[in-house]
Amino acid sequence: MKSLSPDLSLAHAVVAVAQQGLVTLPEGLARARAFAEPLLAEAQLDTGENILAHADAMVAILRHIGGSEAIQAASYLVYASEHLNKPREVIGKAFGEADAELAVQTTQLIHVQRQARSVQGAAASGADTGLHAENVRRMLLAFSRDLRVVLLRLASRLQTLRHYAASRLPVPYGLAHESLHVFAPLANRLGIWQIKWEMEDLAFRFLEPDTYREVARLLDEKRTERERYMQDLQEQLTKELKGQGMEAQVQGRPKHIYSIVKKMRGKSLSFDKIFDIRALRVVVPTVPDCYAALSWVHAHFQPVVEEFDDYIARPKPNGYQSLHSVVRDAAGRAIEVQIRTQDMHDHAELGVAAHWAYKEAGTKGYAGVSASSLYDAKIAVLRQLLAWERELASSGEAQSGRATSDAMSDRIYVLTPDAAIVELPQGSTAVDFAYSLHTNLGHRCRGARIDGTMVPLNTPLKNGQTVEVIATKEGGPSRDWLNPELGFLASPRARSKVRSWFNALLAQETVARGRESVEKLLQREGRTAIKLEDLASQLGFKSADDLFEVVGKDEFSLRNIETLLNPPEAAPVPLDEQIILKKAKPSGNSVRGGVLVVGVDSLLTQLARCCKPAPPDAIQGFVTRGKGVSIHRADCSNFRQMKLRSEDRVIDVEWGRALAGETMYYPVDVAVEAIDRQGLLRDISEVFAKEKMNVIGVQTQSIKGLAWMTFTIEISDSARLAKVLTVVKEVKGVRNARRR
Repeated sequence: MKSLSPDLSLAHAVVAVAQQGLVTLPEGLARARAFAEPLLAEAQLDTGENILAHADAMVAILRHIGGSEAIQAASYLVYASEHLNKPREVIGKAFGEADAELAVQTTQLIHVQRQARSVQGAAASGADTGLHAENVRRMLLAFSRDLRVVLLRLASRLQTLRHYAASRLPVPYGLAHESLHVFAPLANRLGIWQIKWEMEDLAFRFLEPDTYREVARLLDEKRTERERYMQDLQEQLTKELKGQGMEAQVQGRPKHIYSIVKKMRGKSLSFDKIFDIRALRVVVPTVPDCYAALSWVHAHFQPVVEEFDDYIARPKPNGYQSLHSVVRDAAGRAIEVQIRTQDMHDHAELGVAAHWAYKEAGTKGYAGVSASSLYDAKIAVLRQLLAWERELASSGEAQSGRATSDAMSDRIYVLTPDAAIVELPQGSTAVDFAYSLHTNLGHRCRGARIDGTMVPLNTPLKNGQTVEVIATKEGGPSRDWLNPELGFLASPRARSKVRSWFNALLAQETVARGRESVEKLLQREGRTAIKLEDLASQLGFKSADDLFEVVGKDEFSLRNIETLLNPPEAAPVPLDEQIILKKAKPSGNSVRGGVLVVGVDSLLTQLARCCKPAPPDAIQGFVTRGKGVSIHRADCSNFRQMKLRSEDRVIDVEWGRALAGETMYYPVDVAVEAIDRQGLLRDISEVFAKEKMNVIGVQTQSIKGLAWMTFTIEISDSARLAKVLTVVKEVKGVRNARRR
């Protein structure tokens, strides 16, 4: 399998990658223009330029850098989408989903750029530049998700600058600043030199017109003449080196005005000290050839001794290697000559991308992907963007005086198998990655491949890795993911989604339990024909599920439903007159019921079934119709509701003392929640038996592996019950045990 061809420039790779996925239609370019012309012919951009003319110019720029008809056609569709009510549907039907998605995404990006320009204007006024760097970062990440958008926006911005230059209209500072500091470096990183140089010069001309004119005046010849001279010199050097037996590639380009100014300012040099206004780059096969070519150049041109640097013997800290020398021709014009091997050139031009393509991939490919494939080119381009993004963040922090760890150390950027970039917190795992793509994908995540290798789900991800999620068709998350010690989740967003899933599951189980209780009650009462929604409405709930939920949580007594279904007969006289306090026959044993009514000798009392009080619970009494005083726990929800309705019927009560040698027993309900298993009921019953507590009733229910049990037991002291429940909680599988 071949590796990535050295002849393939990054610019060509960018164009090739960007064109992936676009459907090439017969006469697609003409069709797209005909589709857009009625919409754009009379429309104008905020710059004042006709939109159709703007799109025509974009097509010419894209054609110049090698873009296909498909991506050229997208120039018209992007601007047409702004004039359609449903652009995704309309463009999708006419040209395909890929073009429709491209048009919509590019339109959205335009708004992001405008926002960034406003921040740039504030930064230019002396405000904090950190916010500007953050906006640039976010914009680049948006760019990198679809490289077609990159090319279209670069072409559009270049045409906008050309329009301002031709019309001589004043250029907004934010637009020119953004072009110089965001778009031109982006084009440079992608290797699209034609756009980079022209955009830099135009933007600099608008930002600093006086400086631009001064440098242009100092240049003793026009750009076209400089380029013609360099072309002739290039051909001469290629021919002479070939005659010396060296297969050399000689590239020549004149220095652009912005590049000259940048070097003058960076090195504090005057114009006459800039020796590389004209520059040649010589690429030869081997390192010995580098020195042989240098020897020939010095023999045929006058070298400037103090301007020689050997970066092959002493590479720069970033690994850059090359021979740099400045020579003068017969007319005394200074020419910079750079001599390097192809590997050195690839490292200088492609950086991280070249290293990955040639060193990691090798001859067998990387993770099963050929280094010569389009996928390889896409990965290389995206990693270049990531590298530049990190550089931007670091430089921005240095300027603002902040630590470099503030912006970048807490974030990582990984790639999907389709080479889309995903931003995650530092320490994130494949589970975090899955949840960032889609909630359901996170729920169903069961495994992951990082750069083609299977890894545990709690493996921390690193910058630039390609992550593939392995998921089941159905399923949910594991409770282990919420354990911070196991390291499955680092993202708060992912943890929240896992908790929400379990909360929803618990809510469903609670509703199901409450529904079953209500339906059983309706069956006992012979009222199964009643509509559950109507029943809930009559009880003051918005829906039946709301009723089932509070019943399932034991927050709403079924006695309230019984009362609704069987209302008491209407009293012809006021209620107060119906309350008759009957005294029991006086006897020496006034504590027979176990409850004393404060201030009254003896009243008929009964323990409430809803809360089943037992000593030493705090209790209160409620006077009922014909049934004496109902005794409730002070914290009983039903009692609170009755107290709100009829506070005058509440009386104070207290526990009485049992007769000597006599023990009073009270029935109470105990609710147990556990993971269902064989022998669970037996084990819990044995605990009550060992503690000598009489179980007089048991209700069990199992849903999806969880068991809910209600034990009715007789106790003489509720304080002892708390100790017994602690023992019950220790039974295998029991999650919770409490008194109802």
